[in-house]
Amino acid sequence: MTTTRRQAAEAVKEKESDEKPAQPESPAKRKAEAPPSKEPKKKATKVKKDEDTSKPDPSHGGTTTERGHIYFFFRPRVEHDEAHSIDDIRNFQMLLLPRPPSFASDKHSGSTKNEEADEMAVLQPGADAVPSRQPLDSTKKQAYRLAIIGKKKLPDPKHGGAGKGRKDTFWATVTKVGGDLSALEQTLGEKTYETKTRGTRHEAPARLAGRGGYAIVTNASGSSTHFGYHISHPTEMGEVQQDLGIEIASSYVLQVKNPLAPAMAPGQSNAKGAQYPESILKSVFGRGSKGRELYGLRFASCQTPELLDYEGAQLLLIGARGGEEGLETSLGDHRGEALKEIEDKESDGSIEDVFRELGLDKEVFTSEPIKGEWI
Repeated sequence: MTTTRRQAAEAVKEKESDEKPAQPESPAKRKAEAPPSKEPKKKATKVKKDEDTSKPDPSHGGTTTERGHIYFFFRPRVEHDEAHSIDDIRNFQMLLLPRPPSFASDKHSGSTKNEEADEMAVLQPGADAVPSRQPLDSTKKQAYRLAIIGKKKLPDPKHGGAGKGRKDTFWATVTKVGGDLSALEQTLGEKTYETKTRGTRHEAPARLAGRGGYAIVTNASGSSTHFGYHISHPTEMGEVQQDLGIEIASSYVLQVKNPLAPAMAPGQSNAKGAQYPESILKSVFGRGSKGRELYGLRFASCQTPELLDYEGAQLLLIGARGGEEGLETSLGDHRGEALKEIEDKESDGSIEDVFRELGLDKEVFTSEPIKGEWI
């Protein structure tokens, strides 16, 4: 059979195609045709439920705006001389005695031997949170604040948080501000008064349930303030302390309500509120310049302890962290550790000395509750 020129050309072309080496596939093509990988996918990092990463440690690098001694009292119900449970108490009170830092007090008293010792005291980690000792039997020229805590107990710092619901939030109201502890005995002591409907009424003296040291620390940005304490007396929490929510150490976010803002809780509508000067209303709450309302912000962090020096001041205590580790996390920069160290040392002091710090008669203000016993 005769082969035409066209057929011969097609045969040569087919032969050349068969002899040509195969071209490697492109990476994109190989990736597209590759079978699915059998390697397990990496799991996304999950946040533990007990971690609240929305709020960073608030006080590292912050400022200690105040430190001092803290005392917890409760008063039995009217016409009751004893209290056998939290149901038998009329109110729960917190007494704050602001003090200068320990290193400043030692320096001024001349108790340090030289300037180098003074400087070393200042450089101790957390030194700005350590209060100087409260003098015994000296009730003059000592500032104090007395506040009533709502719900007759402290917020539980372990309740709520990330993934656990809302944190415990309690109100406290500053009821008494003074500069001389000699007036405390009358404020906390036995009371008898007349009423129009029930005649003569009697209140037993308040009972001391705890004593320790506290510090108020505002973070570097000024947006958050933490209030933390460490107990020196008692060294072990009894039934009284447990019922009142007093732990060996605890911390709370501290906010102050703008007295010009609407009431937030029952009873506040009738409360007079703090009579802050215009300078505080503008600089702290931003009256006329911050927020959506003319009164400014509804709440503000306690950037200055002056906010606590007005009777009627309404405070918001939000449970933050409990225990000694929680105290250190909240206050930051070894302040919690420093408070623990000083309060552990002061726990060696007698209960009698605690009453002498306040100029109170131990026979009038019974000591059983601070030992953990209801009476």
